[in-house]
Amino acid sequence: MRIVVISDTHIPERAADIPEAILEILKSADMAIHVGDFTSSTVLNKLKSACKVIKGVSGNMDPKEIREELPEKDIIVVKNYRIGVMHGHGAPDRLIGMLSEAFKDDGVDMIIFGHSHRGFNEKIGKILFFNPGSATDKIFSPYNSYGIIEINDKIEASIIRI
Repeated sequence: MRIVVISDTHIPERAADIPEAILEILKSADMAIHVGDFTSSTVLNKLKSACKVIKGVSGNMDPKEIREELPEKDIIVVKNYRIGVMHGHGAPDRLIGMLSEAFKDDGVDMIIFGHSHRGFNEKIGKILFFNPGSATDKIFSPYNSYGIIEINDKIEASIIRI
């Protein structure tokens, strides 16, 4: 299974649209996950028209209509792997601790998050923590990026620079 992961699009504040490279790769993805801070429901609608299966969570900058449609925290099961999904909040240097606490009783194998706008792909203990970075905003990173997760007999995650 191939999953495209994006976060912190902040459209239209940071960009006019989802980058074309992402829209193109979504056509061949089995699933897309947006990890919050869409800031516009048009982004969610565009993702729904570009990929077969869309999952997502709301972020701290999302408007009411996104918060009403998407949860703040979710657990997705893919091929017997439990994947926690949450945007995150607070100081970026405390995100891992906050996420670990939020999913401590959920038996997750992976936690996908956003908020910091910086890519992160590291196994800590038994959990793979993965942040695809921001697809549209370079305020906290020198490059835009998104993520690809391949799940077969194991989870492999990559950050793709745009």
